[in-house]
Amino acid sequence: MSIDFKDKVAIVTGAGGGLGKQYALELARRGAKVVVNDLGGSRDGTGHSDMALEVVEEIEKAGGTAVSNGASVTEYDQMEKMIADAKQQWGGVHILINNAGVLRDKSFAKMSPEDFEFVVKVHLLGSAYATKAAWETFREQSYGRVLMTASSTGLFGNFGQANYGAAKLGLAGLTKTLHLEGAKYNIKVNTLSPVAGTRMTEDLFPEQAFELFAPENVVPAALFLVSEDAPSNAIVGAGAGGYHSAWTVMNEPVWLPEGERTVEDFAKHWDKIGEFSNLKAPESGAEQSGQILAAMQKVTGQGPSSARG
Repeated sequence: MSIDFKDKVAIVTGAGGGLGKQYALELARRGAKVVVNDLGGSRDGTGHSDMALEVVEEIEKAGGTAVSNGASVTEYDQMEKMIADAKQQWGGVHILINNAGVLRDKSFAKMSPEDFEFVVKVHLLGSAYATKAAWETFREQSYGRVLMTASSTGLFGNFGQANYGAAKLGLAGLTKTLHLEGAKYNIKVNTLSPVAGTRMTEDLFPEQAFELFAPENVVPAALFLVSEDAPSNAIVGAGAGGYHSAWTVMNEPVWLPEGERTVEDFAKHWDKIGEFSNLKAPESGAEQSGQILAAMQKVTGQGPSSARG
């Protein structure tokens, strides 16, 4: 099976270096026309450079097609213009990889509100703005592939990255709702949790590990998740040649009868309520309610209709 992106227009944010650059290069190599978006700033979001132009030159030298774009993901009107320009030049937009990001790491005690807000704005709002700008185009053409970039920090936590973790888990939640809303329009939305040695992480890895976690190793997962036959609503981790899936799961609810819904009774049942067993991954928020009603029915024999009165 060969996966190509011929006749597809792809936008990669934060594509001036690191992961985004590798995504852009491989998309172009496989036939996509690529918008290489990057402000070219430092990893804390300050400054500008011509990094996107350099990536475009590399793509064109290899025989591919690309344009650079210096719009900021934090400005919705700039995202709208980025989509409009791509449509005007190439007739559509089919793939969006939300990769742009910044780091402002500090312990929560030392983190300023401004540093918290800025990181959330770039990662979470920036991804939402870019996706919103493309959403109507995806619906009109009955085709769209969106990749959100989460993180192990968002999924599992990491000291000194409260701002980053909050934004990254928010992106996984955004994916879940957009997957549901986009399904009938053939819009597939997935979440990638990459581990890669880039300029964002160069002082976080020992030298040997930095080389092991080369961004090229994340590319297979990213491009599959925006391909024609991609799944939707997946959370995939990738790094150093290892790939896995992750899920938001819940255990089987413990239903307490009306007379036992006290703080003390909850505490008495906590071992069972907090047990990591009988896990399920609901496909929507409504399934959580369904699981609670099923637990009630198991105890009382009453179905959802009688529960509603």
